[in-house]
Amino acid sequence: MSAQPEQAPAPPAPDAAAQLLVQLRADRRADTWVPAFERDWAKALEDSRHSYSLTPLHDVVRTWQLRVAAAPAVDAYMDSGRDESGFVDLDDVLGTRR
Repeated sequence: MSAQPEQAPAPPAPDAAAQLLVQLRADRRADTWVPAFERDWAKALEDSRHSYSLTPLHDVVRTWQLRVAAAPAVDAYMDSGRDESGFVDLDDVLGTRR
């Protein structure tokens, strides 16, 4: 049995970033999410200029699409009243990620 190479995920649609930004601006978290997205996008754009690759831009769009999709589940969990004060932040354990 031969191993199949792993397929890269399909890139987002060309206007996915613009659609995502509209969605972020309409969200109740817009005050924090829009500047964070714009910061991530600017860094990815600079990385793309240096690498001649669109991959960093696609990664930003996919990451933010997943955040937006997960937001309702996170809200439901936070609204459930569970006490998270006794837990340690994963970044404190593993260190900062790139």
